[in-house]
Amino acid sequence: MSEKALSLLGMARRAGKLSMQEEANLSAIRSGRAKLLILAEDAGAATAKKYIDKCTYYRVPYVRVEDKTELGMALGTSPRSAVAVLDDGFANRLKELFLS
Repeated sequence: MSEKALSLLGMARRAGKLSMQEEANLSAIRSGRAKLLILAEDAGAATAKKYIDKCTYYRVPYVRVEDKTELGMALGTSPRSAVAVLDDGFANRLKELFLS
């Protein structure tokens, strides 16, 4: 993950524009509040399938990152399998950074 993406994730967290717990993430996806899901490649198979199925059904874009430890470090927390971005601005910029 690029330094810019890591920094932007930290800013989104401080701004309160992220959801980091599994049930909150799934709720945000179902309700349409999630604008982007960031999913770790090393998330468990069942967890990854659950998130990908929900994102596909509710048409929420998602990106995969290398590992949950790096994702957790970007947020200043323990390792995270997934994070939902709840703001259009942060989501659009993160998509640009991940897809470039």
